Amino acid sequence: MLTVDFSRFPLAPGDRVLDLGCGAGRHAFECYRRGARVVALDRNGEEIREVAKWFAAMKEAGEAPAGATATAMEGDALALPFPDASFDVVIISEVMEHIPDDKGVLAEMVRVLKPGGRIAVTVPRYGPEKVCWSLSDAYHEVEGGHIRIYRADELLAKMREAGLRPYGTHHAHALHSPYWWLKCAFGVDNDKALPVRAYHKLLVWDIMKKPLATRVAEQALNPLIGKSFVAYATKPHLPRLSENRRPENRRSGKTEAAAE
Repeated sequence: MLTVDFSRFPLAPGDRVLDLGCGAGRHAFECYRRGARVVALDRNGEEIREVAKWFAAMKEAGEAPAGATATAMEGDALALPFPDASFDVVIISEVMEHIPDDKGVLAEMVRVLKPGGRIAVTVPRYGPEKVCWSLSDAYHEVEGGHIRIYRADELLAKMREAGLRPYGTHHAHALHSPYWWLKCAFGVDNDKALPVRAYHKLLVWDIMKKPLATRVAEQALNPLIGKSFVAYATKPHLPRLSENRRPENRRSGKTEAAAE
């Protein structure tokens, strides 16, 4: 189940991609299938080991085209172990709502992204998330849980402040909002409640079969109750200095003036 829409977020074979806070690796796997050179990074060592196993299985099964590479590694989103301008693409999906220093994470992503590179950020949408928080304290008051709810304009403002240029947004996973409302209403750890079990079966069926009826329904409902807010942005190229504004010309100008 992908949150990033790759028809709006183009990915070329050979692109170097960082999936930051990759979790179980869903976006990293898709980028690998599309021929990218992928680095999947997360602080959870257990999940990273599982992602590495899936990368190896995909390679063995021939799911990735020639030239694609995939690496899974542990790391800290606030201190990425990469040089400046290392990646063509950065994806951070459903991560920033967990991190106190979200501005620091954005700064690190911008640092490792090449000028002209693209970034996709997804977070829980304000309305559906607010319902979850209202129904259950246990949903968010847990170690490593959600510590904030983003409004769309707030997230976009932080992205601009970090030096990014947003170019598109949308909502995703409308069918998942009612599931989480049921989870919060019946207890986030109570998977035995009949409404929760029944809706979960519906979601699994939808993910596996992708029937036209539910695809159309979700597309129609996404603007209203989409669970995730998705924002796409680019990192602008540095402006070129004109010939008469270059530092060496300004220095030589001062020297000539002094000589006169």
